[in-house]
Amino acid sequence: MAATASQTNLAGLPRRLVQDGIISEEQLHKASAAARKQKVPLVAYIVNEDLADSRAIAVAASHEFGVPLLDLDAIDIDIDVIRAVDQKLINKHRVLPLVKRGHRIFLGISDPTNLQAIDDIKFQTSLRIDPVVVEQDKLEDRITKAIEAIDTSMSSLEDDDFDLENLDIAGDDDDAEEVQRDEIEDAPVVRFVNKILLDAIKRGASDVHFEPYEKYFRVRTRLDGVLSEVAQPPVILAPKVCARLKVMSRMDIAERRVPQDGRIKMRLSKNRAIDFRVNTCPTLYGEKVVLRILDPATAKIGIEALGYEDEQKSLYLKHLAKPYGMILVTGPTGSGKTVSLYTGLGILNTEYRNISTAEDPAEINLPGVNQVNVNPKVGLTFATALKAFLRQDPDVIMVGEIRDLETADIAIKAAQTGHLVLSTLHTNDAPRTLSRLVDMGVKPYAIATSVSLIIAQRLARRLCDNCKEVTDVPREALEKEGFEPADLERGLTIFRPKGCKQCNDGYKGRIGIFQVMEVSETMGRIIMEGGNAIQLADQAVIEGVIDLRRAGLNKVKEGITSLEEVNRVTID
Repeated sequence: MAATASQTNLAGLPRRLVQDGIISEEQLHKASAAARKQKVPLVAYIVNEDLADSRAIAVAASHEFGVPLLDLDAIDIDIDVIRAVDQKLINKHRVLPLVKRGHRIFLGISDPTNLQAIDDIKFQTSLRIDPVVVEQDKLEDRITKAIEAIDTSMSSLEDDDFDLENLDIAGDDDDAEEVQRDEIEDAPVVRFVNKILLDAIKRGASDVHFEPYEKYFRVRTRLDGVLSEVAQPPVILAPKVCARLKVMSRMDIAERRVPQDGRIKMRLSKNRAIDFRVNTCPTLYGEKVVLRILDPATAKIGIEALGYEDEQKSLYLKHLAKPYGMILVTGPTGSGKTVSLYTGLGILNTEYRNISTAEDPAEINLPGVNQVNVNPKVGLTFATALKAFLRQDPDVIMVGEIRDLETADIAIKAAQTGHLVLSTLHTNDAPRTLSRLVDMGVKPYAIATSVSLIIAQRLARRLCDNCKEVTDVPREALEKEGFEPADLERGLTIFRPKGCKQCNDGYKGRIGIFQVMEVSETMGRIIMEGGNAIQLADQAVIEGVIDLRRAGLNKVKEGITSLEEVNRVTID
């Protein structure tokens, strides 16, 4: 009876918690005093100190006051709604705006008797506030993530090394339409875009994606070959961000119906400038903008760091030293073909050689090399550039990509007439490259007498040396993955990613996986006899050429990458 009488001194949610046995009265009085002293909400204190279960408190509050109960895991954070409420009020009362419907905001709150929070937000927003009970621990987690998202998107954009509003960026169009000048020169948008680009450069990202959707706008970067979200600015800013990027890259800001291509040069210092290749594409809810980061430093890492096996590296250097012939590098977009080609050009780039390149566009500036950007709009195609090169006493020619029969024919004739030709082609492996050229219409005898080396490649994430850990994989599973019995007999140490402060999910940087195939006389004969890619692949095996899968497994054996990563980038 004493407990019951004592409980009459309690009211609201605390009384319900004691009645339901969720927390003892003694604990509650102590918690209440401590919460007042620390100036934090009572429920927050109880959950933070593990005095009661967060879910049980939420259920009790919902039943006691007839307020709806919501699981925060079932909804996404809406940054636009959160921005409607002063961040100081969110921090003070530890509440979170969830949804806005007309003149109403549904407010996530762990204690619906916190009328002060409801009144403060109602006064600040001039909107009706409808409380929704949520679990305290999930609420705290969502508040933290929401504030981080807001800070990343538009607030706290200070940078110690750069003036975000006055970066040296080439490409601004002074003749842009005055009608949109307010959008383009919106200082917060300028600083936001510059901040995103600087952060991407600092993190070593290869691409930046600005993606508008119906109810949100997100920014993602590709780091070590994997996309991840870095910001979610208000969706209302999507057109302004797109307009800013289009002006920076000299595009037509009034044209939103067709894709456009452009380029941005950002000068970070007297000795370092970064280029961005920019493309826009109209989508259902605006224009998606993707920037490819072209950092000249990535082309100067040296052949030793690319990831070639010793025999593969020797073959590449051997054919680079030849005065004529064709070297083809193949693989999907983003597989490192450009870096492989420029590494070769860097080795060849001496005062004794005349080197010319035709690219769309030239991704990396290499002093001493004559680089041409093709421009089909004015008639400067790969084929046109190649014809011009052949009249300029070339030693080495690099073609950014062989896309059509005319380009292929000219490149092959150049390789047959005393020039070293380097180029890329989009195929899955080395043997298929030869078949691809036949499919394009190139004469088999021309392929057999000109193509000397084919390099197929992929990029795999490199395990972080600081945190990688040994994993136990059954012998049967290793055999199924393709490891040789001899490897298993010697014993294999397989590593997996763990993750630490120095890496990204257990990986740091990337390493190349290569199939380097020299076109032998036997392969040339197979091509001229109308052989297919399967026959060429079989001959490659006979000649000891390791395929991409085997090259990847070798990197796993060496502890450089993980089995999961090799499975991601290669086909068994």
